[in-house]
Amino acid sequence: MQPFVAVILVGVPLLWLAGFAAYAYVDAPNHDMDPRKWALISFFVPLFGFFAYVFERGERDYDPSEDPYAQGSDARTAGLAVHERRRGEKGLGPAGTEAESDEDAEEDEWNDPDGIDIDD
Repeated sequence: MQPFVAVILVGVPLLWLAGFAAYAYVDAPNHDMDPRKWALISFFVPLFGFFAYVFERGERDYDPSEDPYAQGSDARTAGLAVHERRRGEKGLGPAGTEAESDEDAEEDEWNDPDGIDIDD
């Protein structure tokens, strides 16, 4: 077998396994898991071991005190970062049209376009 073919057939899969193991080793402490155990599983159980790690790791909990964008008390605007020069501007609606105020939205529950009036 030629060396180039051997590198492709053996080296590339080993690099993928090493990459999976390295990712599991680095990421496992963030989820309170044993990094050595999951790196070994990811390396020695090809492909299935890495996916087992991905599905077994715990989900991260959301902490609003650590979120830099959740500063407002208003739930609608808490996640939006607005540049200081644009704070006083009126918001845009769909396709760049002017957004309706809250009073207009309450009056038309389904937000139908103009000219469509459905009465029961």
